[in-house]
Amino acid sequence: MIRITRPLAPMTFLRRNTGKTVPLLAVISLAVMLVQSIIALINSIPLSIRTIYRYTDTFLGVSPRLDPTLTPVFVKELTTNPPVPIDRVILCRGSGAQVKSIVGKWPFAVMGFDSDDLDYYLKRQHVQGIEGRKPIDGKPEMMVSEPVAKNLGAHLGSIILKPDDSDNFSRQPVKLVGILKTDRWLMVSNKKYFADTQPIPIDFALIFTKDPAQQKTYDQWAVKKMKGKFAQLFAYHEIEKQSQEMFEVLYSIIDAVIGILVLVISIMMGMLMNIYQTQRLVEFGLLQAIGLTKRQLFWRVLSESVIVIMGGWVLGLIVSRVLLVVLKHQLMDPHAFALDVSDPMALGYTIPVPFAILIIALATIWLRFRKFDPVAVVERRIV
Repeated sequence: MIRITRPLAPMTFLRRNTGKTVPLLAVISLAVMLVQSIIALINSIPLSIRTIYRYTDTFLGVSPRLDPTLTPVFVKELTTNPPVPIDRVILCRGSGAQVKSIVGKWPFAVMGFDSDDLDYYLKRQHVQGIEGRKPIDGKPEMMVSEPVAKNLGAHLGSIILKPDDSDNFSRQPVKLVGILKTDRWLMVSNKKYFADTQPIPIDFALIFTKDPAQQKTYDQWAVKKMKGKFAQLFAYHEIEKQSQEMFEVLYSIIDAVIGILVLVISIMMGMLMNIYQTQRLVEFGLLQAIGLTKRQLFWRVLSESVIVIMGGWVLGLIVSRVLLVVLKHQLMDPHAFALDVSDPMALGYTIPVPFAILIIALATIWLRFRKFDPVAVVERRIV
């Protein structure tokens, strides 16, 4: 025989009546799981965009708008009295390609470097090694990083750029000869091949600061300095800003949807709490008849509600984490898509759920005890 040392403790009823408490836990945890999973998956879209273009945080890209004579002019202007020391300026050629994202195809730059510049660039991008080899000058060859190879389903010997592919165009088929060991998205080739095959000889410049930590400071200065001029600048902080602005309307809609969801779940939980407390009227009547006050009963039931609600919230977070890990492994990783399973924003969106449910539960409990008559319960006038 199990001895119960604290028969009136909040956990006692919950443990002895799992058939009533488990459904409440399940509903709350499912609501939390739904909210956190939706927000984390939505956030994976801008996160993937920032991840794809994160390679631009190591330099400022400068390109003239169809006038090749302006490149040296812009370089001189951007290297005169900069706010931080400049380490290197690289002139390169490039082409365009497409990579896959959660919302479709995204443009990506294939940059062609001279041999020395390529070594410097790979070092700044934290490349740890190369599977295969570097492209030979003048040959239609290229390298991509591991995430790009995974995203495109490419391997050594694959043709990445083709004459008959409008999204990944090149005058000659460009073969993959090296895979870069880094988590950054990179596509690089040799400058001479692009110089020999492009009809318009436009160089674009990459400007690197001596201290990589100061690159953002320099980029912000350069964007302001070149505003209104016939130049196109590529800076990571601008990509971050655009990715946030791009999804402002979407997040407004998500806020409304989550608000409605929380309201519906809270009202539903209030109804369940009301049914739950109605089933316990005889218990409450007997407890008050043997000496417990309404205040004591109120705090006891409130404590039980807090335990159930917070338990459901924590359980929902755990279930959501497991679900997101599975989705990341099965759906996102095979395509190198980004998903933060510990997204703090997604966690923040779940916080209103337990508080809203607790407020509804508190109101339900207060209304139930406000005119509670234990004598009527004991005399079986209320069943």
